Amino acid sequence: MSAATHDEQWFERIFAAHGTAIVRFLHRRGAYAEAEDLAAETFTVMWRKKDEVPDGAELPWLYKTAGLTLANWFRKKKSLPMGDSQETLDSLDSNDPATLVVKDHGMQAALAELSERDRDIILAVAWEGLTGQSLADYLGISRNAADAALSRTRKRLEEAIAKNT
Repeated sequence: MSAATHDEQWFERIFAAHGTAIVRFLHRRGAYAEAEDLAAETFTVMWRKKDEVPDGAELPWLYKTAGLTLANWFRKKKSLPMGDSQETLDSLDSNDPATLVVKDHGMQAALAELSERDRDIILAVAWEGLTGQSLADYLGISRNAADAALSRTRKRLEEAIAKNT
C-alpha cells in the first residue's frame, strides 16, 4: 500500500488493529486514566502525518509516537527536580505497572540500575513483543543498530541481575 492510499479506510483499519495495544502501552507506562486520551492524540498525529507512516511498520511507528506523546504529557504534568534532589529522569517509577509486576526485589533493583533507554528497550521487547525490524523502527535506528542495542541491554540487565540476587 502506498502513502497515496492512506485514506480513511486505511486509518480505520490501523485503528481497529492497534488501538487497544496503544492504550495498553500508555497505561503500562503510567498514563492510567489518561491512556485513552493520549491514544486518541497519538492517532490524531498519525492521521496528520499519514503520508509519513511506513507501510507494514504502522505499529512500531505508533509506539514511537505514543512514547513521544507520553513524554510531552509527563513534561507538562511534572516539574523537573532541581537543586539537591537525588531523583533523576532515569529514576525507576515505583508506581510503573512494569515495575509492580516484578515481585522479586533483586529484579526490581536490576531494572532500577538500567538507564531509561535500556528499560525502554527491554519493555518494548518483553511487553510489546517488538523484535527485529519492528524494534528498529520503534527506536528509529537501523536493524543492525537495534540488534546491537538489544544485545548490550540484555548484557547490562544480566549483570545487574547477578549483582542484585
